Amino acid sequence: MKRLTFLLVLIISTSVLVMGQFKLAKLPYKYNALEPYIDSTTMYIHYNFHHQGYATNLNKALEKYPELYKKDIAELLQNIKELPADIQTTVRNNGGGYYNHNLFWKMMAPAGTTKMSGKLEKKLIDNFGSVEAFKTEFEKAGMTRFGSGWAWLVKVPSGKLKISSTANQDSPINSDAEVKGKPVLTLDVWEHAYYLKYQNKRAAYVKAFWSVVNWDEVEKLIDN
Repeated sequence: MKRLTFLLVLIISTSVLVMGQFKLAKLPYKYNALEPYIDSTTMYIHYNFHHQGYATNLNKALEKYPELYKKDIAELLQNIKELPADIQTTVRNNGGGYYNHNLFWKMMAPAGTTKMSGKLEKKLIDNFGSVEAFKTEFEKAGMTRFGSGWAWLVKVPSGKLKISSTANQDSPINSDAEVKGKPVLTLDVWEHAYYLKYQNKRAAYVKAFWSVVNWDEVEKLIDN
Protein backbone atom coordinates (compact mmCIF):
# COMPACT_ATOMS: atom_id res chain seq x y z
CA MET A 1 0.00 0.00 0.00
CA LYS A 2 2.83 2.38 0.91
CA ARG A 3 4.58 1.65 -2.38
CA LEU A 4 1.35 2.24 -4.33
CA THR A 5 0.78 5.54 -2.51
CA PHE A 6 4.34 6.60 -3.26
CA LEU A 7 3.91 5.78 -6.97
CA LEU A 8 0.65 7.71 -7.16
CA VAL A 9 2.22 10.75 -5.53
CA LEU A 10 5.16 10.49 -7.92
CA ILE A 11 2.89 10.28 -10.97
CA ILE A 12 0.76 13.20 -9.82
CA SER A 13 3.82 15.28 -8.96
CA THR A 14 5.35 14.57 -12.37
CA SER A 15 2.11 15.51 -14.12
CA VAL A 16 1.92 18.78 -12.23
CA LEU A 17 5.55 19.51 -13.06
CA VAL A 18 5.01 18.94 -16.77
CA MET A 19 1.67 20.71 -16.94
CA GLY A 20 3.04 23.58 -14.87
CA GLN A 21 5.73 24.50 -17.36
CA PHE A 22 3.91 27.62 -18.50
CA LYS A 23 2.50 29.40 -15.47
CA LEU A 24 1.39 32.95 -14.90
CA ALA A 25 3.98 35.20 -13.34
CA LYS A 26 2.66 37.06 -10.33
CA LEU A 27 1.32 40.51 -11.15
CA PRO A 28 3.85 43.20 -10.12
CA TYR A 29 1.07 45.25 -8.50
CA LYS A 30 -2.38 44.80 -6.94
CA TYR A 31 -5.51 44.52 -9.08
CA ASN A 32 -6.59 48.04 -8.14
CA ALA A 33 -3.16 49.63 -8.53
CA LEU A 34 -3.85 51.02 -12.00
CA GLU A 35 -7.13 52.72 -11.11
CA PRO A 36 -8.82 54.88 -12.21
CA TYR A 37 -7.32 54.20 -15.63
CA ILE A 38 -7.76 50.42 -15.54
CA ASP A 39 -10.29 49.14 -13.02
CA SER A 40 -9.66 46.32 -10.58
CA THR A 41 -12.49 44.12 -11.88
CA THR A 42 -11.10 44.20 -15.40
CA MET A 43 -7.60 43.43 -14.11
CA TYR A 44 -8.86 40.49 -12.05
CA ILE A 45 -10.83 38.95 -14.93
CA HIS A 46 -8.15 39.71 -17.51
CA TYR A 47 -5.39 38.08 -15.48
CA ASN A 48 -7.19 35.18 -13.82
CA PHE A 49 -9.46 34.11 -16.66
CA HIS A 50 -8.19 35.37 -20.02
CA HIS A 51 -4.46 35.08 -19.36
CA GLN A 52 -4.86 31.89 -17.35
CA GLY A 53 -7.01 30.46 -20.14
CA TYR A 54 -4.22 30.96 -22.66
CA ALA A 55 -1.73 29.24 -20.35
CA THR A 56 -4.09 26.32 -19.70
CA ASN A 57 -4.84 25.78 -23.38
CA LEU A 58 -1.15 26.07 -24.29
CA ASN A 59 -0.17 23.44 -21.72
CA LYS A 60 -2.96 21.15 -22.87
CA ALA A 61 -1.83 21.45 -26.51
CA LEU A 62 1.67 20.35 -25.53
CA GLU A 63 0.56 17.26 -23.60
CA LYS A 64 1.22 15.01 -26.61
CA TYR A 65 4.69 16.50 -27.08
CA PRO A 66 6.05 16.93 -23.52
CA GLU A 67 9.56 17.67 -24.78
CA LEU A 68 8.24 21.05 -25.93
CA TYR A 69 7.63 22.11 -22.32
CA LYS A 70 11.39 22.53 -22.06
CA LYS A 71 11.41 25.29 -24.68
CA ASP A 72 10.99 28.98 -24.00
CA ILE A 73 7.65 30.40 -25.15
CA ALA A 74 9.40 32.86 -27.47
CA GLU A 75 11.29 29.98 -29.08
CA LEU A 76 8.04 28.11 -29.70
CA LEU A 77 6.43 31.13 -31.33
CA GLN A 78 9.45 32.09 -33.42
CA ASN A 79 9.69 28.56 -34.82
CA ILE A 80 5.98 27.80 -35.11
CA LYS A 81 6.34 26.04 -38.48
CA GLU A 82 8.73 23.53 -36.95
CA LEU A 83 6.14 22.36 -34.42
CA PRO A 84 3.87 19.37 -35.10
CA ALA A 85 1.21 20.51 -37.56
CA ASP A 86 -1.69 19.56 -35.31
CA ILE A 87 -0.72 22.06 -32.59
CA GLN A 88 0.66 24.97 -34.62
CA THR A 89 -2.53 27.04 -34.60
CA THR A 90 -3.26 26.38 -30.93
CA VAL A 91 0.28 27.28 -29.89
CA ARG A 92 0.25 30.39 -32.06
CA ASN A 93 -3.02 31.62 -30.56
CA ASN A 94 -2.71 30.50 -26.94
CA GLY A 95 1.06 30.67 -26.72
CA GLY A 96 0.83 34.13 -28.24
CA GLY A 97 -1.76 35.15 -25.66
CA TYR A 98 0.43 33.81 -22.89
CA TYR A 99 3.54 35.61 -24.20
CA ASN A 100 1.83 38.93 -24.97
CA HIS A 101 0.18 39.22 -21.59
CA ASN A 102 3.41 38.44 -19.76
CA LEU A 103 4.84 41.51 -21.48
CA PHE A 104 1.75 43.65 -21.06
CA TRP A 105 1.59 43.39 -17.26
CA LYS A 106 5.23 44.42 -16.89
CA MET A 107 4.80 47.42 -19.17
CA MET A 108 2.35 49.05 -16.77
CA ALA A 109 2.81 50.58 -13.33
CA PRO A 110 0.70 52.64 -10.94
CA ALA A 111 0.23 56.20 -12.18
CA GLY A 112 3.01 58.55 -11.15
CA THR A 113 5.50 55.85 -10.14
CA THR A 114 7.64 56.09 -13.28
CA LYS A 115 8.38 58.86 -15.74
CA MET A 116 10.05 59.14 -19.12
CA SER A 117 13.75 59.88 -18.72
CA GLY A 118 15.58 62.44 -20.82
CA LYS A 119 17.47 59.60 -22.48
CA LEU A 120 14.30 57.81 -23.52
CA GLU A 121 12.68 61.05 -24.64
CA LYS A 122 15.66 61.71 -26.93
CA LYS A 123 15.37 58.24 -28.46
CA LEU A 124 11.71 58.79 -29.22
CA ILE A 125 12.43 62.19 -30.73
CA ASP A 126 15.25 60.74 -32.85
CA ASN A 127 12.93 58.03 -34.19
CA PHE A 128 9.60 59.83 -34.49
CA GLY A 129 10.36 63.55 -34.50
CA SER A 130 8.74 64.24 -31.12
CA VAL A 131 7.21 62.43 -28.17
CA GLU A 132 3.81 63.72 -29.26
CA ALA A 133 4.29 62.26 -32.75
CA PHE A 134 5.28 58.91 -31.21
CA LYS A 135 2.16 58.84 -29.04
CA THR A 136 -0.07 59.84 -31.95
CA GLU A 137 1.32 57.06 -34.15
CA PHE A 138 1.07 54.49 -31.36
CA GLU A 139 -2.53 55.48 -30.63
CA LYS A 140 -3.34 55.21 -34.33
CA ALA A 141 -1.92 51.67 -34.38
CA GLY A 142 -4.23 50.72 -31.53
CA MET A 143 -7.26 52.48 -32.95
CA THR A 144 -6.99 51.24 -36.53
CA ARG A 145 -6.49 47.59 -35.61
CA PHE A 146 -9.80 46.16 -36.76
CA GLY A 147 -11.25 43.73 -34.26
CA SER A 148 -8.93 42.24 -31.66
CA GLY A 149 -5.19 42.72 -31.49
CA TRP A 150 -2.27 44.69 -30.12
CA ALA A 151 -0.33 47.91 -30.69
CA TRP A 152 3.48 47.69 -30.45
CA LEU A 153 6.62 49.74 -30.16
CA VAL A 154 9.30 47.53 -31.66
CA LYS A 155 13.10 47.65 -31.68
CA VAL A 156 13.97 46.24 -35.10
CA PRO A 157 17.32 44.51 -35.81
CA SER A 158 18.87 47.77 -37.08
CA GLY A 159 18.26 49.31 -33.65
CA LYS A 160 15.59 51.71 -34.86
CA LEU A 161 12.21 51.97 -33.17
CA LYS A 162 9.06 51.30 -35.19
CA ILE A 163 5.36 51.10 -34.42
CA SER A 164 3.07 48.34 -35.64
CA SER A 165 -0.08 46.45 -34.77
CA THR A 166 -0.90 42.76 -34.95
CA ALA A 167 -4.14 40.81 -35.08
CA ASN A 168 -5.38 38.41 -32.44
CA GLN A 169 -2.45 37.19 -30.29
CA ASP A 170 0.31 37.66 -32.84
CA SER A 171 3.35 39.80 -32.04
CA PRO A 172 6.54 41.18 -33.62
CA ILE A 173 8.38 37.97 -32.75
CA ASN A 174 6.26 35.93 -35.16
CA SER A 175 8.27 34.94 -38.22
CA ASP A 176 5.62 36.37 -40.55
CA ALA A 177 5.13 39.65 -38.66
CA GLU A 178 5.00 42.75 -40.85
CA VAL A 179 7.41 44.50 -38.48
CA LYS A 180 9.73 41.97 -36.84
CA GLY A 181 11.85 42.71 -33.81
CA LYS A 182 11.91 43.03 -30.03
CA PRO A 183 8.72 44.32 -28.40
CA VAL A 184 9.51 47.20 -26.02
CA LEU A 185 5.98 48.50 -25.40
CA THR A 186 2.59 46.98 -26.06
CA LEU A 187 -1.09 47.72 -25.58
CA ASP A 188 -3.83 45.08 -25.58
CA VAL A 189 -6.77 46.34 -27.65
CA TRP A 190 -8.96 43.26 -27.32
CA GLU A 191 -12.33 44.36 -25.94
CA HIS A 192 -11.88 42.27 -22.80
CA ALA A 193 -9.02 44.61 -21.84
CA TYR A 194 -11.24 47.67 -21.54
CA TYR A 195 -14.94 47.03 -22.16
CA LEU A 196 -16.16 46.98 -18.54
CA LYS A 197 -14.92 50.52 -17.96
CA TYR A 198 -14.82 52.12 -21.39
CA GLN A 199 -17.48 50.12 -23.28
CA ASN A 200 -17.01 50.90 -27.00
CA LYS A 201 -14.75 53.92 -26.35
CA ARG A 202 -11.46 52.36 -27.33
CA ALA A 203 -9.93 55.80 -27.95
CA ALA A 204 -10.46 56.78 -24.30
CA TYR A 205 -8.81 53.56 -23.15
CA VAL A 206 -5.85 54.04 -25.49
CA LYS A 207 -5.26 57.58 -24.21
CA ALA A 208 -5.64 56.49 -20.58
CA PHE A 209 -2.87 53.95 -21.14
CA TRP A 210 -0.23 56.69 -21.11
CA SER A 211 -0.98 57.33 -17.44
CA VAL A 212 0.10 53.81 -16.44
CA VAL A 213 3.00 53.09 -18.81
CA ASN A 214 6.05 51.76 -17.00
CA TRP A 215 8.64 53.95 -18.70
CA ASP A 216 11.47 52.35 -16.70
CA GLU A 217 10.62 48.97 -18.22
CA VAL A 218 10.35 50.43 -21.72
CA GLU A 219 13.79 52.02 -21.44
CA LYS A 220 15.30 48.83 -20.02
CA LEU A 221 13.94 46.77 -22.91
CA ILE A 222 15.23 49.26 -25.47
CA ASP A 223 18.71 49.35 -23.93
CA ASN A 224 19.13 45.58 -23.45
